[in-house]
Amino acid sequence: MSDALLQLESLSAGYGGVDVLRDVSLTLDRGAFVAVVGPNGAGKSTLFKTISGLVMATAGSMSWQGQDLGNVQAPRRAHLGIAHVPEGRQVFPTLSVLENLEMGAFVNRDRAAFPEFLEKIFTWFPVLKERKRQPAGTLSGGEQQMLAIGRGLAADPAMLMLDEPSMGLAPAIADEIFTRLVDIHRSSDLAILLVEQRVAEALHFADYAYVLEAGRIILSGKPAELKHNDRIRQAYLGM
Repeated sequence: MSDALLQLESLSAGYGGVDVLRDVSLTLDRGAFVAVVGPNGAGKSTLFKTISGLVMATAGSMSWQGQDLGNVQAPRRAHLGIAHVPEGRQVFPTLSVLENLEMGAFVNRDRAAFPEFLEKIFTWFPVLKERKRQPAGTLSGGEQQMLAIGRGLAADPAMLMLDEPSMGLAPAIADEIFTRLVDIHRSSDLAILLVEQRVAEALHFADYAYVLEAGRIILSGKPAELKHNDRIRQAYLGM
């Protein structure tokens, strides 16, 4: 049996008849930590929206654990174990931290296990336990990002897609969030698909990476290989 959770083959997608993604092929194995890096406007967020079903593919195929994902309606994809933490956090500001996490658990495949999983989330992000009765809108930017990740985890997904989790955060806070993600990844069989502009950090933490430019995958490989690629060093690592 293949270890692939998610497989994209020659995928194209876009808006209003114009493709933003062109001929993208990508594989995410069970338990892997894969990064997709590239400049603004490369199509990274469109890639996630296509996987989530918010943007329709115009060509190619997507499969999830061998099942054709293209035939699955967007709301059903979360029930398959796909969690999407969108760019900009998007927490429910008037709801408490706990209520936000409960909203995430709505698609949990084992609702009875939620209290136990909630304790895991509080172990990974202790500040959320301290502030569980506090309205989410009163949290700092870093705490809201932790809450957005926690809400994604509350569904006990097989794959967590994180779109620019460091956006708008101080470097020290972003580093802390990356470190927590590594801890979560190491202590579970969760697969992580990360879109990130902070290329050096993404390559440091991921097992494998794809470079997306102008809607196409131009390079892929293990981070150590990409760090030694002259194009990556000049364009993204400031070398």
